Amino acid sequence: MSGLAFGPALMARLHELARFSDEPDRLTRLYLSPAHRRAMGQVAAWMTEAGMAVRIDAVGNVVGRYEASQPDAPAVLIGSHIDTVIDAGKYDGALGVLAGIAAVDALRRAGERLPVAIEVIAFGDEEGVRFPTTLTGSRTIAGTLAPGVLEARDADGVSLREALAAAGCNGDAFAGCARRPEDTLAYLEVHIEQGPVLEAENLPVGVVTAINGASRWRVEVTGEAGHAGTVPMALRRDALAAAAEMVLAVEREGRAMEDLVATVGQIEARPGAVNVVPGEVRFTLDLRAPSDAVRKAAGAVLDETFAAIAERRGVTLAIERFQDAAAVSCDPALIEQLTAAIERAGVAPRLLPSGAGHDAMALAALCPIAMLFVRCARGISHNPAEAISAADADLAVRVLLDFLRHAACDLRTS
Repeated sequence: MSGLAFGPALMARLHELARFSDEPDRLTRLYLSPAHRRAMGQVAAWMTEAGMAVRIDAVGNVVGRYEASQPDAPAVLIGSHIDTVIDAGKYDGALGVLAGIAAVDALRRAGERLPVAIEVIAFGDEEGVRFPTTLTGSRTIAGTLAPGVLEARDADGVSLREALAAAGCNGDAFAGCARRPEDTLAYLEVHIEQGPVLEAENLPVGVVTAINGASRWRVEVTGEAGHAGTVPMALRRDALAAAAEMVLAVEREGRAMEDLVATVGQIEARPGAVNVVPGEVRFTLDLRAPSDAVRKAAGAVLDETFAAIAERRGVTLAIERFQDAAAVSCDPALIEQLTAAIERAGVAPRLLPSGAGHDAMALAALCPIAMLFVRCARGISHNPAEAISAADADLAVRVLLDFLRHAACDLRTS
């Protein structure tokens, strides 16, 4: 297929969907907000136009089903999310949903049915901005959503159950939305890379091997505050100097281990006066890697390093681990199928891990998963500067369509 068969129309729809915002001058579309509910309606309309039977489930997932050549066939799920962060870009999440709709529409226009059904799902609450939850939509489909989540409340005191009711959804029926593994063959998510690797290597798409596991720590270093002019350097118990050495150790460890990324994203020094030696410092640590063993090994090294720095500098150390999420591997057979589809498109395949979390993480509890990354400008995401090209969007749909056509028989008989 030559030319941009899908790109311009897909880009136009991405821009149209971005108009559904709760703020007039920037894209903010939080889960179950008025803008999110309007976006759900628009996505449902596009699914209907593409020949799908459409429903909105108990937690606000928009689900479109394109039946197989035989009734009651198991399904391949394609999806991503349509909620956003505050002041978002146009492509995070939305690309995967609209690319799936475009692929199904191409099958409809060709009068083509596959041996498997295709379901395109627009998930809600991937970002976890409005409520203190995340992956609500995809966890519901996977059957792993905890009932207590319905009691979560947003900053205005509105519970998730109440927000669902306002959107016309019966949150208490969420358990019935879980899919059976025997009815679900695979999940595929198309997503912008949210990183600079593909652009740096001049590649339009890549195949995800794994979604990084993540550990998050809060670290507190306590020394002794003192007068900046009167406490001699040799007698100081400077919490900030100790923390600075720890931060550099984090960077050093991140550089030393392949595929590990290590970040100190927040730091606070107290009392915070220009003429006072800092007596207390708090900082965060975010460790991620596609291998849990690598991530845990790095954490152990940093435990020992922080303790040694604290002892040498005469400060005390307290560490709280407040998140520990396991890595999720993509399915080797699906990776192979995606790689072959990219090669058939005349592009060199590139395998790479995902440093960010995705709905695919939740779906891995239900079925084999795969992800196709699409190059984004300068790797920028969660930002209005987020950008992709029509040519890359076009290629993503062509690869997705080719994958479905070639993989359908294998998935059906495996």
